[in-house]
Amino acid sequence: MTETLRLLTQMNPWLALTIAGLLEVGWASGFKYVGPQRPGVSLLVGIAMLASFAFLWLATQKLPIGTAYAVWTGIGAVGAASIGILAYGEPATAIRLVCIVLIVAGIVGLKLFSGATV
Repeated sequence: MTETLRLLTQMNPWLALTIAGLLEVGWASGFKYVGPQRPGVSLLVGIAMLASFAFLWLATQKLPIGTAYAVWTGIGAVGAASIGILAYGEPATAIRLVCIVLIVAGIVGLKLFSGATV
């Protein structure tokens, strides 16, 4: 267990942040199915949520908090919106797609200009 923790703390913070964001997409999308009638799904959503926060914490140890949090929420927002469109039949209007592209541009900009030396 100690070796695993040591390896995790040495992980590239951008990789940790990407994993955190993808886990956020999973738990945010899974909220649609959470409830007492689905305890297994509810448990998985809770585990994904905790893991997402853990990887976000790892990333914030080496990245600026504002950058890390914005990228994490951006990945979650783009991912959840995409799942909504692809899996749940939500509308893919031109303005929604432009907004998603703007979020992605913001994420890329924050990564490029974060000032992090990692």
